[in-house]
Amino acid sequence: MRAVALAAAVVLAAAAGVAAAVGFGGTDRGTAAAGTTPPATATVTRQTLTDAQEVDGTLGYGSPRTASARLTGTITALPDTGTVVKRGGRLYAVDDEPVVLLYGALPAYRVLEPGVEGADVKQFERNLRALGRTGFIVDDEYTDSTADAVREWQEDLGLPETGRVEPGRVVYADGAVRVESQQAATGDAAQPGQAVLTYTGTSRLVTVDLDVDDQRLAKKGGAVSVGLPDGGSVPGKIESVQTVIDPGSGGAGGQSSEAETKIEVTVSVADPAKLAGYDQASVEVTFTAAERPDVLTVPVAALLALAEGGYGVEVVDGGRSRIVAVTTGLFAAGRVEVSGPDIAEGMTVGMPA
Repeated sequence: MRAVALAAAVVLAAAAGVAAAVGFGGTDRGTAAAGTTPPATATVTRQTLTDAQEVDGTLGYGSPRTASARLTGTITALPDTGTVVKRGGRLYAVDDEPVVLLYGALPAYRVLEPGVEGADVKQFERNLRALGRTGFIVDDEYTDSTADAVREWQEDLGLPETGRVEPGRVVYADGAVRVESQQAATGDAAQPGQAVLTYTGTSRLVTVDLDVDDQRLAKKGGAVSVGLPDGGSVPGKIESVQTVIDPGSGGAGGQSSEAETKIEVTVSVADPAKLAGYDQASVEVTFTAAERPDVLTVPVAALLALAEGGYGVEVVDGGRSRIVAVTTGLFAAGRVEVSGPDIAEGMTVGMPA
């Protein structure tokens, strides 16, 4: 992962500034320097200071999820890679009976039958109504009326008309899915827990893995810029941020990689049409952690650590210099925001050797 003009560089530069201040001997603020001028100088500028970082990302359909078997039998049908499955559609089949995709956040975890109550019932009934079934109330109670509607649904699917819904008969996803890969083959024995296929959403998304130290960059809803392979760019928005752990793996000859924590960021783009022609591609995502418009700045290396605490800069004027105290703000791109009654745009400040 490539990073440009980043906080790590800022921290190193800040440390260098403190070391340089020690070399000046902690001259008291406001007093004249000992008849010398610094070996190099810089100018106090007024600008917009931006803490930004450019990171490699992957354009695709987001992080894949795995659909695992809950039923026993033989896998008799699998969708091709790239197939889009919508609500009510067959995700795969066991013993020539479909496992159906429905929409919802709560996984199927128990048999639904008359007398059962809960949020999972309401989620299922909402799907049943969206598929055109009527004659029941969408609530958290599975009634005999719900069972009658389920029998009609089962008849259309070619399933036994039991009025009950087994947890392995449905798979819930946030919306329509795109099949990423097959994890089993037609004719394989289906066993509970066995991976059958992986899937993603259907929207084009960018996925970025950030180091934990860069978590400040990733705020849900934050704006980013996505650089495309053709040199163009498109605005984007951070849709989700989650901590993921790579468990590491063993290797040949006793070599192994340790577990590593990453921040996985998912980004959507404002104009999906600009992604036409790209399937899987590498892109560059520019995150902006903070921005300070119209502020005074100096190079980070110009900061001096004052003996009484805080920071100052050495202002050079007419062959003489003096130390003035400043208040620091944002550090970014090798510069730092400064303010104070004795600092102004256009002043010349000393730089350590």
